[in-house]
Amino acid sequence: MVFTKEEYNLRLIAIKQQMNKKALDVLIITDPSNMNYTTGYDAWSFYVPQGVIIALDYEEPIWFGRMQDSKGAKVTTFLKEENILGYPEDLIQSPPLHPYDYLVDFLNSKNWADKNIGVEMDSYYYSAECHARLLNQCPNASFHDAYLLINWIRLIKSDNEIKYMKDASILSQIGMQRAYDSIKPG
Repeated sequence: MVFTKEEYNLRLIAIKQQMNKKALDVLIITDPSNMNYTTGYDAWSFYVPQGVIIALDYEEPIWFGRMQDSKGAKVTTFLKEENILGYPEDLIQSPPLHPYDYLVDFLNSKNWADKNIGVEMDSYYYSAECHARLLNQCPNASFHDAYLLINWIRLIKSDNEIKYMKDASILSQIGMQRAYDSIKPG
């Protein structure tokens, strides 16, 4: 984790405030940058369905993804182990089965399958098949486009984020100066 648990908690509060304003009970995030922003999750596992669930009535975000990638969630996030859900391998590219079948079962177990659910409709990582699975298997839910909900929150940087950005700019400047000083014809 790059940031403190307190910083992630402040982000979660801001997200839940926006969810409340938009009358969303549950938010399903699939954009890797938003997953990282909300949990610290940092892995190149976005080639299979994965995401983060945030619910107004649940304290902590919930990461879901491929079982083998759940180990990365344990290492890179602050999440409790019970909030890291790894779906079985036999759901991957095995029609008629799909990883979102697992997600729907989880939503049902939490009594969230009939709520107002926000999804990132224009996220590259939220496929038409993922959406169809939710629509077909959660017929009592109301789905809403929550694309950019987190992005607008991310726009305002914390003091820690600004410090990291300044530190990065200094490192970039040093690297560029070294390159400039050593460049010559030939």
